[in-house]
Amino acid sequence: MLKVGLTGGIGAGKSEVSRLLAGYGAVVVDADRIAREVVEPGTPGLAAVVAAFGESVLTAGGTLDRPKLGSIVFADPAKLQTLNAIVHPLVGARSAELEAAAGPDAIVVHDVPLLAENGLAPLYDLVVVVDAAPATQLARLTALRGMAEDEARARMAAQATREQRLAVATLVIDNDGPLEALEPQVRTVWAELMEREAAAGAATGTAGATDAAGATDAAGATDAAGGPEA
Repeated sequence: MLKVGLTGGIGAGKSEVSRLLAGYGAVVVDADRIAREVVEPGTPGLAAVVAAFGESVLTAGGTLDRPKLGSIVFADPAKLQTLNAIVHPLVGARSAELEAAAGPDAIVVHDVPLLAENGLAPLYDLVVVVDAAPATQLARLTALRGMAEDEARARMAAQATREQRLAVATLVIDNDGPLEALEPQVRTVWAELMEREAAAGAATGTAGATDAAGATDAAGATDAAGGPEA
């Protein structure tokens, strides 16, 4: 199994890269989607959010009012930290379950918006960063998502800087241009990921054969090691 961390700033195009990789055969573990699931009505996650921020963050139907909550936490770093402390452990536990369910030869791509912010790079075999200039991010957020400029800037400011993300990158996808320029880059990255997974699988097979030979030579000796992957 090859474990890949995929990240990028808001508006950089990470979701499109994730979609393309899934189409090529990657097992995508989407932290954003899981973050929505763990605060659905009736979940302990939603109860914890309401306890921390009050019932005003609920819609009339009892679901989480995401725009309302976003306007609160992205304007106050302390409140954002409170929200993250509730949601991140739940997302981590569910992500681990999905990864464990993937096959041993799978390329598992963890789509994690806050990978750099939370120091998660060491959890993966490599990190792919989708990169775009801040001006490009801002233009996409206001023009394509309809965000007010001050809200878009606040959300960008709540994330790692461009330089901080690039510092943890193994591979970088430049998405500062048009959409048609993105797919060839992602295809190239996918080929690299397949090569790395094949090399890792071959190395594991060689190590296993060596271990087996050692166990045979040492008559009567048994060597066992194992444990769940986080």
